[in-house]
Amino acid sequence: MTLSTRTPWQVTRSVWHAMFLREVVARTMADRMAWFWMLVEPIAMIAVMVAIRAFVMGRARHINGADFIPWLLLGLFGFFLFRENMMRSIGAPEANKGLFAYRQVKPIDTVLVRCYLEGLLKTFIFLMFVLAGLLLNVDLTPDYALQALFAWLSLWSLGLGAGLVFSALAGLAPEFGRIVKIATLPLLIISGVIFPLNFLPESLLYYLMLNPIAHGLELFRASFYAEYRVVPGTSLLYLWWWTLGSIALGLMLHLRFEMRLKRQ
Repeated sequence: MTLSTRTPWQVTRSVWHAMFLREVVARTMADRMAWFWMLVEPIAMIAVMVAIRAFVMGRARHINGADFIPWLLLGLFGFFLFRENMMRSIGAPEANKGLFAYRQVKPIDTVLVRCYLEGLLKTFIFLMFVLAGLLLNVDLTPDYALQALFAWLSLWSLGLGAGLVFSALAGLAPEFGRIVKIATLPLLIISGVIFPLNFLPESLLYYLMLNPIAHGLELFRASFYAEYRVVPGTSLLYLWWWTLGSIALGLMLHLRFEMRLKRQ
């Protein structure tokens, strides 16, 4: 009698599938208000940001060739996509450490599955806002659909890379996780989510454009408005250098410190 054997890829796929179902239940059904908060958070953030900008910068309706409300909403959703991938990845290995008793399950699996789920959830919620915008006569349909999809995937990939790096570093030293949480608010400000970076002097803009998130958000907005004027220096190549570099670094850290991450 011959025993059926599975390839490593089949084993990994089975692990990911089981962990994905576990994450879905934990993320969407553990709390009866989970879906409510997923929808209310961006609405509340948009309301607050509109109020802040109206108070600080007046009531201008257009920014660099784009309507203000869609411009802000696109920036918030793009930033949330990056932020949630990064932040939820940090606690993924610790939240699933009971599964490491199975040798097929590795810390990196928890990060990959959690980022995949976050991408699906954020995409679904964003599409709901697009449909709501059509009903409210708020134009949220991209002029360049494929470019918009690629920019969205680029921001997701950048968040995945950051999540891989910081989940490994936080597993080795929990202080890294606290530092990242503190840094999310400054990141939101310096990434051009609330205020257009074009309004800043060139001497300061040069340093702010070292931030790859700003490049991703500008490219995402440009895909929705053909007449949108991106910040000078915006580069898809620069964004992907950061993305591929962070993913490679994250993979190396997880490979090098796998046993320590299992014992955290």
